[in-house]
Amino acid sequence: MLKQIDPLISPSLLHVLAMMGHGDELAIVDTNFPAYSMAEHTSYGSVLTIGANLTRSVQAVLTLLPLDTFVTAAATTMQVVGDAAMIPDTVAEITPLIAAEGVGQDTVERFAFYERARNAFAILHCQEARIYGNVLLRKGIIPG
Repeated sequence: MLKQIDPLISPSLLHVLAMMGHGDELAIVDTNFPAYSMAEHTSYGSVLTIGANLTRSVQAVLTLLPLDTFVTAAATTMQVVGDAAMIPDTVAEITPLIAAEGVGQDTVERFAFYERARNAFAILHCQEARIYGNVLLRKGIIPG
């Protein structure tokens, strides 16, 4: 245990967050996501896990990870298949967390999300059982 670090942040996750550079993406994905088959393609090369739902996982990660303010959207979620305008509960819950960081959020089609996750720095497999509980977070910088 370390002081002032969320207890959900494992040593491995702490290491990955520290290794990431400006513009690298972390995919936080739900229990239905094919995390293990995609993780070998990421820079980290294996799946990280966290024992919480999407909202709590994003909260924990955002205590350490600065989001990219140089892009239009530093957070990207997966569109609902057949209804791209629909906002799933999982996304609605994390939207205020993203907004509080002062960055934009967008959404992409399912297979585009898979491709971005495959090319992410790492995949963090959370315990979100609801569908569409996935987000890509783009790391920013800590000025000066």
